[in-house]
Amino acid sequence: MEILEYVVWSVMLGGLLTIGTMAVVDVVKSRSFAAWRGLVFMAVTGSSCVLLSGLPEVLFPGLPEAPVLVLKASLGPLSGAMVLTYLGQWLGVAAEDRMVHHTIVWGSVALVLTAAVITVLSALFAHRMATEILLFAASVNAVAVLLATFTSARAAQLGDKMARAMAVACLFLAISMAGLYSHQINPNGSNLLVWIITSFSTVVFFLMMVSLGIRRNRQDRRLEHLVRLSQGMDPATGLPRGSVLLAKVDDAFWRSSRLNTSSTVICLHLRNLYELSDVAGHSVDQQILAAMAARIRRAVGFRCVVGLYHPRCFVVVLSAIKQPKVAKHMTERLRLLMCRPLEVAGLNETMLSFEPQISVGSVTVHTAEAIAAQVIDEAEQLALSSERELHSVPDTDHGPLMA
Repeated sequence: MEILEYVVWSVMLGGLLTIGTMAVVDVVKSRSFAAWRGLVFMAVTGSSCVLLSGLPEVLFPGLPEAPVLVLKASLGPLSGAMVLTYLGQWLGVAAEDRMVHHTIVWGSVALVLTAAVITVLSALFAHRMATEILLFAASVNAVAVLLATFTSARAAQLGDKMARAMAVACLFLAISMAGLYSHQINPNGSNLLVWIITSFSTVVFFLMMVSLGIRRNRQDRRLEHLVRLSQGMDPATGLPRGSVLLAKVDDAFWRSSRLNTSSTVICLHLRNLYELSDVAGHSVDQQILAAMAARIRRAVGFRCVVGLYHPRCFVVVLSAIKQPKVAKHMTERLRLLMCRPLEVAGLNETMLSFEPQISVGSVTVHTAEAIAAQVIDEAEQLALSSERELHSVPDTDHGPLMA
């Protein structure tokens, strides 16, 4: 191997190792099956490319010829099967399109069986038919690349925007495989330009595959998060709402009754939540809710139930209260804390000041048989009553706290 060729393939190996590090980091961060699948794909397919470059024989001159040929010839079709399977999982259209489904399933099975046949042929005829075996493996790999390109193009046609980038990645894979197999079959028939193009295409293919895989995994995790939110969590604050909130309130009532103590439900009604929507955009409401939720959590800690009854009404449940003054003190603390002004980002990154207008109502219960929805409704009505009293007495600093 010439010095320049050695440098080209070494650079390719360094690029693949760097991209492999990205896959490892994704596994560590997400700890998902999809991330592990991407890492295994990177390891097997990348090893096939490194073997076809001829670099291992230069770095380790004593490697036996027959086992190396078996790996060179069989890992290509096996990598093709992994590419198809990976694409099927990544694209997610196999269940929607019968053509894509059959291409992935039968194509992967055929490639795995072919890889087994090539393994047997390589083990038996490694010395006599090395070139013919590599030609056969190259032909099979070309079919695998065509199937992968077709699958990506079909998914793009069905509306997957990221599949277009995957189809481009498959074109780089075609260039990479053509260059690597040509280099193995006829080592003296290539020049420096061909080596550079092959190495570059290989690195670009894996970079696109890993990057697209990480992006799709993030999209999937975001969808899973949204599914959990739709089952009872508010997307802006992460607080429970609906049936989830009512279940948590019931649990707090039961816990207090078991300890022979009381529970206090506090409703914090944010009267002017939508005050800045016209000048700052509708996203400002989410900023305000998130900031208010953070304030409540800092005030009451994580032992108390905190939820969102509806967008303008926060619910706090103080359970296992032995002294009434504790609930009264916490109610006043929450009212003062929630009324503090906060800065929000408006349109064109302009910062606006928002002064919350809070009405507070609280109800104390002493039994586990109390119905959560009725108690919350009563506390909210008390908050609204204090709001009406505030507007009816303009020279008063704030309405009375109802308990």
